[in-house]
Amino acid sequence: MHADTTPPVSRKSSPTGFSPRFMAGGLLVGMGVLAAGTTLAAARHIGDGSLAFSLLRAGSRAGVVGGLADWFAVTALFRHPLGLPIPHTAILPRQKERLGQALGRFISGQFFTEDDVRRALSKIDLSGLIADMLSDPANRQTLVTSMRSAIPLMFDRMEDGRAKAAISRALPVLLNGEEMAPLVSRGMRAMVDSEMHQEVLSFLLERIKTTVTSRESDLRHFVEERVREQGGRFLGWAIGGSVASRVLMALHAEFERIDPMDSELRHGFTTWVRGEIDRIENDPARRKDMADTITSVLTHTSLKGWSSELWERLRRMVEEDSGREDGWSATVVDAAIVQLASALRSNEALRLKVNQAVESTVQRILPGLREKLSGFIAAVMAGWDGNDLAARLESRVGRDLAYIRINGTVVGFLAGAALDGVSRLFFGV
Repeated sequence: MHADTTPPVSRKSSPTGFSPRFMAGGLLVGMGVLAAGTTLAAARHIGDGSLAFSLLRAGSRAGVVGGLADWFAVTALFRHPLGLPIPHTAILPRQKERLGQALGRFISGQFFTEDDVRRALSKIDLSGLIADMLSDPANRQTLVTSMRSAIPLMFDRMEDGRAKAAISRALPVLLNGEEMAPLVSRGMRAMVDSEMHQEVLSFLLERIKTTVTSRESDLRHFVEERVREQGGRFLGWAIGGSVASRVLMALHAEFERIDPMDSELRHGFTTWVRGEIDRIENDPARRKDMADTITSVLTHTSLKGWSSELWERLRRMVEEDSGREDGWSATVVDAAIVQLASALRSNEALRLKVNQAVESTVQRILPGLREKLSGFIAAVMAGWDGNDLAARLESRVGRDLAYIRINGTVVGFLAGAALDGVSRLFFGV
């Protein structure tokens, strides 16, 4: 379990230095002493006929009951009261797997819907991002090297009688071949090596934080419902709101903790991206999906002139210097990449086609991503130590829980005294 870097929650509530938990316990003990004292006095016929004495005795008894009930309810959320294995206690340690699964389903189902992703993608300049990636010298050099090594294979595929000048038709066919998988995967690895994928993750984290903030009421209602389901209506009424508030605070704190570039989540994201690259290299179905997307872009009319010129240049130079690092083919490919980057910035028709292709691909793989996200959250929570999780949550909401115990004792006292007064006023008993 990750080290908790958030500052400890202060337990002091007043200038006297008494913590709310100490005040709650002291009030309950005091109420018990008062109840015992008034009961003993009544047994010795002290205070017989006194309305104030009767109200005090009834109120103190009810206060003890209310305080004990709230203590039991609060304690049962985090551990077994008095260490006794009473059913439906120690809810958080025992139910962390179910809570993790429910939270994973909620986040993946509510924060990553098709409409949410579509709105998010509409705010991203995908063509501009690709153009920036292609314009980066390190990325461009990696792409040039990979394409140079694949050029002979590309021309072998083109020398089978098809129209040599129709690159707009030939390239989609080539991109469906297994020969192109290493080229594309190397380019993607270059993006990972240059940490560009972390910029995408940073945007997603910011989007999640914004979404959580905008849907805070929905998440609060979800947590309150889970507390009510697991602990009963009374517990849900008593501490559901407080637990929800603290969970939201902990969630925001967790976002701040994982945001640094060296966080474990970012390393895990890098591992996942590299795994997807491996799938592109080894999974025929995934390669076909990728090729179909690229084909839809390359068949656009705005690319015909560019691709035809690229074909002619590459075909003339391939036998002479395709194996040379400083050959003309490297220069031509580099210039073509620069030209493509420029087109992605200036050609609105091409930009629209690229954005639509990326959005279509994301929407197609979104269900699988949501399922993986849900499983990831559930697996992370399942790996946490239940007692440690309960202790950390209790440290965050302990102050409010102590005041709930205080309120329960006070309300119990007032309710008991009121009921006794009503019974005496209307019934004479």
